[in-house]
Amino acid sequence: MTVRTGQSTGDALAASLSLAARADALGFHRYWVAEHHNMPSVGSTNPPVLIALIAANTPRIRVGSGGVMLPNHSPLIVAEQFALLEAYAPGRIDLGIGRAPGSDPVVTAVLGRGTEPVESFPDNIRTVERLMSPDGATVLLAGDREYDLRATPAARTTPAIWLLGSSDYTATLAAAFGMPYVFASHFFAGSGTERALDLYRSQFQPSEALAEPLILVTTNAVVADTAAEAEVLARPQLQRMAFMRTGRPMLPLSTVEEAATTPTTAAEEELIAEMRQAWIIDEPDAAYQRVEDLAKRLGADEVMVAVAGSAHDGEDLRRYAARERTLELLASRNS
Repeated sequence: MTVRTGQSTGDALAASLSLAARADALGFHRYWVAEHHNMPSVGSTNPPVLIALIAANTPRIRVGSGGVMLPNHSPLIVAEQFALLEAYAPGRIDLGIGRAPGSDPVVTAVLGRGTEPVESFPDNIRTVERLMSPDGATVLLAGDREYDLRATPAARTTPAIWLLGSSDYTATLAAAFGMPYVFASHFFAGSGTERALDLYRSQFQPSEALAEPLILVTTNAVVADTAAEAEVLARPQLQRMAFMRTGRPMLPLSTVEEAATTPTTAAEEELIAEMRQAWIIDEPDAAYQRVEDLAKRLGADEVMVAVAGSAHDGEDLRRYAARERTLELLASRNS
């Protein structure tokens, strides 16, 4: 849920709901939202709220988090939120869990979770899983008293839990837990991808939820009627990510015209060129082939497209027209 120049949070939310509805109508399988805090160009601060709104405005598509940053939250709160979402839209909710904070140290401190030890992450995942189950969990209190605890009183189904990561740690944890694994290759494409996926496959232990490894990889994509147009639409997002990595102050996402007149350093242009190689920026046929090639090369069961096209000056503030067009063009080739 990006926020561009001139957009209010309400405008960006309307645009996100429109994009999700278009993805649903076009037959896409999942629509996920991320968790980020205190960023002028990102409005997705609260995945469960966004998921509820999207699920209420779509009839079919799976909706989930990519992801909830578990170190920021009490496992009970996460379990309660997603158990309710699953009760509202059974069989359509994905709980993607990440280990990173998704914020800066100040936000982490304000959230009150800054002292959460990293070592508690696996236990917290299991706690969320148990609390969402129909039987709930048994909590041991002081004096060896046992207390039954459920995320919701009468669960019939549970959300699918996915572990998100970009490292060997999460790959091996997902394998040990028998959970599906997402590699965030739209942020961390590189040599580490294949290693992490190989570790996940080789160490996978079947679970009640999953008998075999299940891999989803992500990619940034900007697709337009011509490759040249796609390049123009991709420039603002590439530029913004380069600025973030070089420490420039964060601002709302630029329009195409703003990005074209914004000065960049040689170091920033080098970063843009490096990121550009991992993105899918092309005309429809070539772009669709690259998505298929990515899935084949990595042995992925699914590829999730992070649509990244930007707007021109004067476009409808309550739509992501270029991103809807990317989905339309990719869907038109999936026949």
